[in-house]
Amino acid sequence: ETKRKTAFGSVGRRIPYRILHVINQDGESLGNMHRAEALKLMDQHDLKLVLLHENAEPPVYRLMTGQQIHEEQLKRAKKKASSKPGTFIKELSFSSTIAKNDLETKTKQIAQWIEKKYHVKVTIRQAK
Repeated sequence: ETKRKTAFGSVGRRIPYRILHVINQDGESLGNMHRAEALKLMDQHDLKLVLLHENAEPPVYRLMTGQQIHEEQLKRAKKKASSKPGTFIKELSFSSTIAKNDLETKTKQIAQWIEKKYHVKVTIRQAK
């Protein structure tokens, strides 16, 4: 699967599809229309077009105000932040013949990770 679009915002005038399903700023469906009609509506009402569902046939776009886009971006950011799992594992491996200075540097890094509440896995490889 291709990378999912994480950015949520106005597509401007760059619309790769000829026929779109358009929803107005109140959430009411305006039906399928040609991209030129959608752009004309966008200009008349001083709104922005936002892609909602790219995989639908035809793709679904919504006319939104700048304020509505901003609120949706904040909502998605909060959802993304709260959906992160609580445990992160950091893994570090080094040779048993590591130099003293390198060992001290890696020890400091481990201490920083522990302060940030990460679980740390250390692997020591035996030299030859």
